[in-house]
Amino acid sequence: MSWWDTDDADDEPELDESSIRVRPNRKGNRPRTKTRPEHNDAETARVLAVDRGRYTVLLDEGTTAERRITASRASELRKQAVVNGDRVRVVGDLSGDEGSLARIVGIVERTTLLRRSADDTDEVERVIVANADQMLVVVAAADPEPRERLVDRYLIAALDAGIRPILCITKTDLADPADFLSNFAGLDLQVFTSATDRMPLTEITAALVGHDTVFVGHSGVGKSTLVNALVPSAQRATGHVNAVTGRGRHTSSSTVSYRAEGEGGTGWVIDTPGVRSFGLGHIDPANILRAFSDLAEVAENCPRGCTHLPDAPDCAIVEAVETGELGPTGPARLDSLQRLLATFMKPTQY
Repeated sequence: MSWWDTDDADDEPELDESSIRVRPNRKGNRPRTKTRPEHNDAETARVLAVDRGRYTVLLDEGTTAERRITASRASELRKQAVVNGDRVRVVGDLSGDEGSLARIVGIVERTTLLRRSADDTDEVERVIVANADQMLVVVAAADPEPRERLVDRYLIAALDAGIRPILCITKTDLADPADFLSNFAGLDLQVFTSATDRMPLTEITAALVGHDTVFVGHSGVGKSTLVNALVPSAQRATGHVNAVTGRGRHTSSSTVSYRAEGEGGTGWVIDTPGVRSFGLGHIDPANILRAFSDLAEVAENCPRGCTHLPDAPDCAIVEAVETGELGPTGPARLDSLQRLLATFMKPTQY
């Protein structure tokens, strides 16, 4: 008989489930789980504004039950950016009553995403707006002076995102925009011109109906003034251009959506803060040529792998400019294209 086969074994206590000792949860809450609820009862809303972790969203858009509610972002979305124009899934208190707070639990798949980076060497993208299908680029004919290179960058970002660009020239009572517009003569680009006492509000509103249009522009070009004229209830702050530096003062500090009413229906104006730079570090260089449709057509005759830079051998665009085939605006258009392409070829100022 072994030592454990003694009669003393009968004295061992019987063990059951109550004998298991469990360490108590110090936080006094339930243990976390990776299983997330499906939120089948969630409703879809449009994000109109973002302010310090609170989101203004529009529920039941276009119906008699339409209402604006305030929502926060669910913890499972903390690594995902929720931006203006997003369509989101919300749960919780959807009454819209004062003091109520809903919760964003999901983001509907986006159709477009407009982005920019801090500079051309920065691959970290900053999301500006989601689901816009048009971009209205606002630029002043003078005060501040128009910057065709910045407009080129807007066009590239728009086309890369699959957004149709439109151009509005303000302050045409101060200067003739003809020379500036000649830089874009080869593009299929709808252009509006606006003066202090003559704003084409009817024409612009007609172009906005049925679309989500993001407004972009350099500080001080009159973008907020234009938004207020199109949507009087917007009441966006307006500023002036510094007489010494020639730069505009940032007056819009956040991106906000407004509904624009027109004879043919409604559209959405998405006003963004003015910027003085627009980095393209996140964009594929192969897409840059798309912003220059007149040059892209000629580039079909370029050898494979052509960089279109000044030292590119047998570049059809360079040859077309040298022979005058692209007209008087050809050199300026090619220069703009080459400056943008060069930023991706080497980390230097071109």
